Formats: sequence, C-alpha cells, structure tokens
Amino acid sequence: MPEQPPPDIKLPDPVEISKSMARIAERSQKLVAEFLSRQDPQSGTPAAMDPLNIGAAFMEMTHRMMADPAKLVQAQMTLWQDYMRLWQNTAQRMMGQEAEPVATPEHGDRRFKHPEWDENELFDFVKQSYLLTARWMQSTVKDVEGLDDKTAQKVDFYTRQFVDAMAPSNFVMTNPEVLRATLESGGENLVKGLHNLLDDLERGKGRLKIKMTDIKAFELGKNIALTPGKVVYQNDLMQLIQYEPTTKEVFKRPLLIIPPWINKFYILDLRPKNSFIRWAVEQGHTVFVVSWVNPSEQLKSKSFESYMLEGPIAALDAVEKATGEKDANVIGYCLGGTLLACTLAYMAAKKDNRFKSATFFTTMMDFTDAGELGVFIDEVQLATLEEKMKDKGYLEGADMATTFNMLRANDLIWSFVVNNYLMGKDPFPFDLLYWNSDSTRMPAAMHTFYLRNMYQENKLVQPGGISLKGVKIDLSKVKLPACLISTREDHIAPWKATYSATQLLGGPVHFILAGSGHIAGVVNPPEAKKYGYWTNAKNPADAEDWHNSATAHEGSWWPEWQKWISTFAGDKVPARQPGDGGLKVIEDAPGSYVKVQVQD
Repeated sequence: MPEQPPPDIKLPDPVEISKSMARIAERSQKLVAEFLSRQDPQSGTPAAMDPLNIGAAFMEMTHRMMADPAKLVQAQMTLWQDYMRLWQNTAQRMMGQEAEPVATPEHGDRRFKHPEWDENELFDFVKQSYLLTARWMQSTVKDVEGLDDKTAQKVDFYTRQFVDAMAPSNFVMTNPEVLRATLESGGENLVKGLHNLLDDLERGKGRLKIKMTDIKAFELGKNIALTPGKVVYQNDLMQLIQYEPTTKEVFKRPLLIIPPWINKFYILDLRPKNSFIRWAVEQGHTVFVVSWVNPSEQLKSKSFESYMLEGPIAALDAVEKATGEKDANVIGYCLGGTLLACTLAYMAAKKDNRFKSATFFTTMMDFTDAGELGVFIDEVQLATLEEKMKDKGYLEGADMATTFNMLRANDLIWSFVVNNYLMGKDPFPFDLLYWNSDSTRMPAAMHTFYLRNMYQENKLVQPGGISLKGVKIDLSKVKLPACLISTREDHIAPWKATYSATQLLGGPVHFILAGSGHIAGVVNPPEAKKYGYWTNAKNPADAEDWHNSATAHEGSWWPEWQKWISTFAGDKVPARQPGDGGLKVIEDAPGSYVKVQVQD
C-alpha cells in the first residue's frame, strides 16, 4: 500500500486560540459551578462512592490471584515472551523486512482501520503492544479460580471497560489519524472538540451526554416513523396506534404489537425500507401498536401490574372496539415480550383466551443467564438505584442509556469520543442512533418490581413465583401457539437464555434464531438479504442441541414468520380504516406520547 503523504503543518493563529480558550474557560467555570451546586451532601457515603459495587469484586479477584503466585508469574512470562517477539518483528520491519504481526485486531474492530496503523512501524507497534496487553489482562482475570459466577462476570466486564478506555486510538499522540488532523489544522480540531465536549456537558446539565448523531436532522412523522396511521385510544400509560391498510383486504384477526417501554416503539418504523410495521401492514395485517408514555413523577406509583392492565389488556379491549373482533394475534418485543408472557399467564388463569397466537422478539423469561446486563444487578446496586429513584419517582433515561452504551463501549462511547472530541467533527445523521439517544424514563414502582423479581430473583420461571392482581403466574399454563424470534449475537437478551422459553411455555413453540444482534437481527427486511436465520422442527432441552440440528436459511426471517402467523390470522375481510369502528381518531400517528423527550 502507498505511504501516506506527510501532513501540511498549519501554525495556529494565537489571537483566535486565545479567544477560543477564553470562551472555553468561561463555559467551563459555569459548568463546574452548576455541577457543585447539585451535589448531594451524602455523596461521600460508601454506596455513593462505589454505586456499581465494583470494589468488592476486584478485591476478591486480587485475593484469589495472589493465592496462586506461580500462575501469575507464568502469565507475566507469557506476556514478556510476546513482547520480545513484537520487538523483534518491529526491528525487522524497520530494516525493511517483512514480519508477521504478533497480534491483530478482531474482525470488525474499527478502531484501527486507518492505514497508518498498519503501514507505519511505530503506530503498528503501539497497536500491537496494546492488543497484547489488553488480551493478557482479560485472560489473566478470566483464569482466576475460586470466584463465583457473578463476581467473575463483573471483574471481566469492568476489566474490558478499562481496556477499551485505554486504547491508543482514544489519545491524541497515539492515534495517527488524530495526530495528522492536529498538524494539518494547527490544533483547530482539538479546539472544536473541546467546544463539542462543553456542548455535551451543557446539554447533560453537567453530566456528559455524548451526541451520537445530528439530533436536529430528524423529526418524528416527518422523516422517521412515517407509516400512516391514527391514534385511536389512550390512557395514562400508552397511546394505541391503528395503521392505515395498504391492501383492499386484510386478515380477519388483528395484530397487536407491544414494544418495550425501556425505549420507543419507532425502532420498528424508522424508515419505509426497514419498517417492520409497514411491512406487516403490506402483508394484510390490521396492525395496532402500543406507544408507551415517557413517564414523569406523576406516574411514579405505576406498577408492573399497571403496565399489564393499562397496556396489553387495555389495548386488546380497544382493538375489539375498533375492529369488532374479539380475538387478536400479538407480538411482544424484549421487555414488552416479558410483559406479554406475564399477561398471557394472567389471562390463562382468568380463562381469557382472546389472544390466539403470541410472537416474542428477543424476549427473556428465564433470567438465569441474563447476559452482561446482570453485571448491574446485585443487592448493593439495586438499593442504590432505589434510593436514586426515591426523590423523583423515576429512573432518568440517561442512566438507562449509559448502561446499554457500556455494553458496546467501543461503538457507542469511544468512537464518538474520537470523532467529536479529538477529530472535532460533528456526528453523522443516523436514524438508528437518533432512536438510541431518544431515552425514556422508568417509573420507580415498576422498575423495582421488574429488576428484583425478574433479574435478581428469577421468579418468573417459578410456577406461582410472581402474583399480579392476586393471580399467581405460571408460564406452563400458556397453551396458545408461540413463535420465538431470537438473535445469535444479542448482548441484551442472549439467545440461549431466550431459548429456555421453549421449555417453559405450555403450548407449541416455533423457535427462529436470526443472525446479528438485538436490533439489527430484528429490523432486517427481506430486501436487505442479510444475516440469515435457523429453524428446527424440534425443541430439545439444550439450546446447543437445537442449533446443531437446525437448518440454515438465507435472508430475513420475516417471511418465515409471516408463513407461521398466517395460520392464525383468519380469512380475508374488507380493509379497515382507523376511526371507522367504535373508536374515533384522536390524532395522527406517531402520536404525541412518543414525542415527549426526557428533557421536556
């Protein structure tokens, strides 16, 4: 590959630099004053100093590690030998010889995509030495024996957070792309980056709220969430949207979609070309979608029971009024699917069989292996969280966003640190990242119930372990046909954990494993021809056994699901227009609830 031309060095204008630094100093002073004014006098307590309860885990890891010094010495010797190989290979390259790398980035690691990471011997050495050290640290803590699973998971997770933060791509002098931009612009990129940093701090009122996309480039109902429809019902917790048909005839049985309230429903309706909602309408379904409220302090007492009664059950009643059809098919996505599972068990106990089939997108019912989100769930962290929610009555949307971003820190944190703060660039307009930044709050009563009963105590898998409105929940009593859609690279709802629902539900289950992750694996239209999926006529107890005997298919799982759901959709009837039934139109889709943002 050709070498990069030397940069044109631009000397900074001292007058402009002086003016910029004066403005930065003024803004910084205001931010510090505002930050200090909001500090809790109790913030020096141990729980406040370590709200994530990391210290105890690392103390335990250190104790176990020191108990086996020979193993630690062996790990250090392995690292030393790798460094000797790296020195030798670097010396060979400096003398013009070819040398195989000692360490290479994993496939898809975009931190080292700039050509100078490979072509320049110095930056190649920096890159490889980082990779060697990072992998040594992570393998060393993973090999510590005697840790319980929860502690080992926490140590591994936060070691990776540290390793990711220390990547040479995150620093000016060790990132060739940033260094070149700094020389060519006379440092203007860093000054602009500092302004971007202050903008984010001001937008977060002293808390860093990284701007991931041009938030002014999108408007709901204008260039995202475009599928035509009407809000036909609303209560304190949700608006119900009925979408306009695009076919002359529709299936007799309507389709109700229950998204998670941990984020907003329009992930299923970002753009026409990847909108699951639009596609489902085009298949001939009369589609209804629950649009959850972004709760304020006034809704702090809304419980998990409230979300069940005022969510799927109220929506089902409204669908009947709107269409005249008592029965419906239903989809639950992620947390919406967990709520749906509880609702179906509740309805089964009540002899209410109005739902004729249920589809679950990336849904956890068994929380034995809750994935990396389990790192954030223990008694100390839950007590801290509950104390935090006590005053306002809800969990801030920013807290939830930070948690999910940490699961993919290189993509959702550090890439923007480099782009926005080191390169001094504005983020690119991207609808998915706009949705990801459009946070929602969690009512205190509901969120506490969910975290404790599901994540911490895993009571949903226990027959009668959870009671809702005096009814003991038993998933084995759910006898209706179910289709489970999981994704192979899901970091929020690991597919093997979601697969266990095949053994919990009492009716026939069709399990589909899609490629990619929690979002891309679900939002995968047929036209994209991406990822692929797996099916199996049998559901053995072990997820690996299922996968080993599964059949692989190319493309999107959407048509496979449509083939399954059409069995339960009924005959065709004339298309239904929103407002023609027993419910009048309130407003146009996507409605007003979804437009409420956390800063409003």
